[in-house]
Parts: sequence; C-alpha cells; structure tokens
Amino acid sequence: MGSIKSFLKKRKYVSVPLTLTATHHLELTAAINGVSGRFILDTGASNTCVGVDKMEFFKLNSKASEVKAAGAGATDMETQLSTKNTLEIGDWKRKKIKIILFDLSHINEALTSHEALPVDGIIGADVLEKGKAVIDYKSSKLYLKKKKRS
Repeated sequence: MGSIKSFLKKRKYVSVPLTLTATHHLELTAAINGVSGRFILDTGASNTCVGVDKMEFFKLNSKASEVKAAGAGATDMETQLSTKNTLEIGDWKRKKIKIILFDLSHINEALTSHEALPVDGIIGADVLEKGKAVIDYKSSKLYLKKKKRS
C-alpha cells in the first residue's frame, strides 16, 4: 500500500507543515491578503478568525456582526466580519474568504502562560471544508486540495 502523501498528491492535494506547540495545538503559517501570520489549526472552530487587534496588519475591512463568539472559556464576545479576503496556506489559495474578528487576548494569554507563542488567528472548519482537508498527525502535515482550473 502506498503512502498517504503519494495518494493525496495524485489527487491534487498540497501539503503544509504543521508544528505541534507546547500546548499540543497544531500551528501553521498562513497569509491573509498577502500578509503572513501564525495560526492555530482548530477543527472545532466553525469559522476562521483573526484577532481584532490584527485588522490593519492583515489589511481587513470589517463591519459589525450580530454573531457572538465563544471558545476557550470565553462566551458572548463581540465580533466583526471581514469578507472578500485572500487566504494562502502553502500552495493552496482561495479568494472571497470570510474572516471573523474578535478579541483573542484570552487565547494568547493561555498560550503564553504555557510557554507557547501567541497567534494571530485560528484556521477553522470553514477553510478546512473548502480545502477538503486531511490532517496527517504522524507526519505533522495538513493536506488541502487545490482548486481545479477553469
């Protein structure tokens, strides 16, 4: 039987290296609107999120959102919505990505208290679904399916 790497490569997937942090989170580098940042890969997060303090850094235009965010012990957090963004994860790229902005300070405080580095955001299930993601924990790789050229 062949490896998962060769199986997915034949099906037009690209691989992205993942880093296991001190807190046992999977972390990756991604670029939003051409600006690179550090992100946690979170299959339990329904949406991809960025800290509201990084809005200018990632060149995000946003508007207030009715949606309240919850996670990592915090609930009912105010959010903003940014649309029409470009997201690049390795050689995988998508346009018109929606990003939720909210205060990630509680998450970064938890990370740094466990000697992990703070993050700019979270890659959530919305992006993982778009990319038909496969996570290979043994080799610490994320595989995302490239879009077919039209």
